[in-house]
Amino acid sequence: MAHVRKCNIHSIPAMVVRRGDSTAGAILVKVNHLGPGCLVLASANSLEGNTFAGGRQWRRATGDALVPETEADAYIARQLNRDPDLWVLEIEDREGRHLMEDILA
Repeated sequence: MAHVRKCNIHSIPAMVVRRGDSTAGAILVKVNHLGPGCLVLASANSLEGNTFAGGRQWRRATGDALVPETEADAYIARQLNRDPDLWVLEIEDREGRHLMEDILA
């Protein structure tokens, strides 16, 4: 919810579209560019960076290029089948702003 508030402060529509387990659920972020396609970000585990120092890192789960929304939704559905505790946040911004930091290459 903190990230939803952060996006709203910057006039970027964001919402939690699926609530997972409050203590153990992983997070997916669907960034909808409202036309050109979508990007799905997944929290990443890494021994590098500041993940274990309280930060979070992200990876482009659907690749570097934007994908059609149906493909992004299908990816999320597959992940939900594997992990029912998953949280899903959706951000809608034509410019693709998501305010996520620490994106892994």
